[in-house]
Amino acid sequence: MIQIPPERLSPEVLEAVIVEFISREGTDYGVSEVSLETKVEQVKRQVQRGEVVVTFDPETESCNLLTRREFLNAQSSGYPD
Repeated sequence: MIQIPPERLSPEVLEAVIVEFISREGTDYGVSEVSLETKVEQVKRQVQRGEVVVTFDPETESCNLLTRREFLNAQSSGYPD
């Protein structure tokens, strides 16, 4: 698994990765509905702060978002949590 610095991605590609992740995860934000735009902005801020990292898996040729902790655990164990 390779970490991709977010500044190496165009804003459009970064947003596409985030949207795909949000859609795939089916994230539940509790009682009130949260718009896709709000969710995307929340994740973008997490990426900018370094709390969430963009990764690429050469084996599956896919991108994913992981928390920094998940990424570090995956690097040290060789497998994601």
